[in-house]
Amino acid sequence: MTIHRLNHAVLYVRDVARSAAFYRDVLGFETVMEMPGQAAFLRADGSSNDHDLGLFGVGEQAQASPAGRGSVGLYHLAWEVETLADLERLAGRLAEAGALVGASDHGTTKSLYGHDPDGLEFEIAWIVPADRLDAATLAGRKAVKPLDLAREQARYGADTPGGIGVSRPAPALG
Repeated sequence: MTIHRLNHAVLYVRDVARSAAFYRDVLGFETVMEMPGQAAFLRADGSSNDHDLGLFGVGEQAQASPAGRGSVGLYHLAWEVETLADLERLAGRLAEAGALVGASDHGTTKSLYGHDPDGLEFEIAWIVPADRLDAATLAGRKAVKPLDLAREQARYGADTPGGIGVSRPAPALG
């Protein structure tokens, strides 16, 4: 018996309605259940999970998380998108919401970084498919470079499904 994937994450937030609206309106999550003012459960578009994200309200008086600035704790969650075109659309939505804080090329992963209304950071990533991995792409994991989405779309195609053979199985041949 082994763990094979993360099913959902739960975040403590100041205002459940505000946070749920952000994840819904900016990242495309769907609210599947709410307890007004207390909790919300959201599912990512295309997910088969009951929910991918739980939000629990702790009130506006809550302090910012000190994780990474003097205490241990979770740095960020990372979600995967299907295509580089999806990544580009989300870059625009995050920028429009004032929530885009970075964009990096990790060689095998093309990533955006954002933060939610409470400053909790997350990553949105497109993963190079296994059949497109070459020595240069694998070597790129050793250094983080700025992401050039136009260049990556020219190289891999805007609508190429990512993660095939890496984060999800390749289709069976035959």
